[in-house]
Amino acid sequence: MTNSTTDTMQGAAALWQDALANISHALTEAARAPIPAVTTRPYDPLALFQTMSDFATGLGRNPQQLLEVQLQAAREWGDFWSSAFLPKPEAEKPRDRRFASPEWQDNPYYRTLRDAYLLASKQIRSVASVAEKNDTANAAMIDFLTDQYLNAIAPTNFAMTNPDVVKRTVETGGANLAQGFAHLIEDVAEGKGIVRRRSDSQAFEKGKTIAATPGSVVFQNDLFQLIQYDPATKDVAAEPLLYVPPLVNKFYMIDLQPRSSLVKWLVDQGRTVFVISWINPDERHRDMGVEQYVLDGIVEAIGQARQRSGADKVDLFSFCLGGTLVSVALAWLAAKGRADEVNTATLIGSMVDFADMRDWAAFVHEAHLDALEGHLERQGFIDSTELQQLFAAVRSNDLIWSSVINHYLLDKAAPPSDLLYWFEDGARIPHAFLKSYNRGLLASNALKEKTGFAVGGVEIDLAAVKTPIFLIALKDDHVSAWSAVYDGGKLFGGPVTFVLGGSGHNAGVINPPTANKHGYWTSDAKPEGAQDWLAGATRNEGSWWPAWDKWLADHGTAKRVPARTPADAIEPAPGSYVSITH
Repeated sequence: MTNSTTDTMQGAAALWQDALANISHALTEAARAPIPAVTTRPYDPLALFQTMSDFATGLGRNPQQLLEVQLQAAREWGDFWSSAFLPKPEAEKPRDRRFASPEWQDNPYYRTLRDAYLLASKQIRSVASVAEKNDTANAAMIDFLTDQYLNAIAPTNFAMTNPDVVKRTVETGGANLAQGFAHLIEDVAEGKGIVRRRSDSQAFEKGKTIAATPGSVVFQNDLFQLIQYDPATKDVAAEPLLYVPPLVNKFYMIDLQPRSSLVKWLVDQGRTVFVISWINPDERHRDMGVEQYVLDGIVEAIGQARQRSGADKVDLFSFCLGGTLVSVALAWLAAKGRADEVNTATLIGSMVDFADMRDWAAFVHEAHLDALEGHLERQGFIDSTELQQLFAAVRSNDLIWSSVINHYLLDKAAPPSDLLYWFEDGARIPHAFLKSYNRGLLASNALKEKTGFAVGGVEIDLAAVKTPIFLIALKDDHVSAWSAVYDGGKLFGGPVTFVLGGSGHNAGVINPPTANKHGYWTSDAKPEGAQDWLAGATRNEGSWWPAWDKWLADHGTAKRVPARTPADAIEPAPGSYVSITH
């Protein structure tokens, strides 16, 4: 036996010893953990079964079309097996990140396994398209369940059919699988679902390595803290910027590490930046609805930013749900004759027309809304873990199955990621907010259909909003489909500048110019259809940040004023609300 073989065996033995110790510890902790009492769920399981039953019935109503799909599938499988093991040119490699390892293309066994899975997936989706669906929510639910099934059975998710896992298992003598089993026990015992540890919770510290741009909390109430950041230039633009984040996550996605911080970049450009930091609500906030977040939140913050900057108007910018709330606030201000308090509004990845919610339409289902309201009634809010599980389900390949592979099969720790750290630092949403938002806005598409959604006794009409809008969509957005964001821009009564950024919902926002990534599309044309707009648009390299900064300058007074330093500080940024976890 050679020395190298001996060293390999000893290394594997050491790995196994650690793995067995971790399994023992995990089992001990799991035995001590209390069994959670599940009394309500934020969805209706019976509705899922009813949807599947309706799907099966719907197939039976289209026998001719189903037969055509089956015959086409038979022909495709005949063609597939006749050439399965022949060499494939590089051009035929599918664009699917799950199959990035070279073995999936170079090894006939893995290549055939991959191609068989992809063909079967296409055919199953074809079958799903045959069934008659009763309504949009049922159709979306069938598509969602189909995707969940196909994502779960991908060959990449199993030890014996993933070449990376096979290689790792040989290297460690199987200790990686034992360690992964220990991780699985720990995650299940925690009671918050599998693959909870996608990133190292100790890798960043708020206020020091992340959310670290210097500033101060200058105002707070029961809903939010207002942060004003220290200036970095001797003079600044006359119009201050106020950021409105969504409620689902903490505000500091725009203030990650300094090299990617949008806040720091804006301050360095000579802008006064204010940011709303929503409180992480608890039982005391159960009755805080859309109205309270708009009036006691956004409108109050606008007044505070104007007062503390000495400016007549503010430039608003917002992300996702924050942009929806800003749109409502703009309509309320217009109705009250106070539209001149806002100079411009920038909406990033924000929907106001909910006609096309893609996968999310599956959850705007009457039975699920009833179940969610019953769940919220019991505890007063939806927990951040439940929200993260929902987002993860919609992006299961990226947020569930990739973690299953790395955490349970490969036993590889995820590298520190500031964006992932932020994503996992979720927040609750109060009962009244979700009820008013889901019923009042989403289900009825109230901002488009004008069904009478009101805030503070004022019916919200986006056509009354004449404030210049800078509307940014993200091309690969899985939360707010870019075409739906484009359609929403037609509802405003004033000028709208539409820009399409590259990448996805979160990564497309955090795109510093120094990275020179993703690119963006621009066009002054305003065709009816989003795809027509894209066909005539110009692609620009790099980040949309400088183009936005120029747009703000073009729509401002061009005046410069002495740099504004925060006064009457309550505490240093990022403030205490951002650290409330309950």
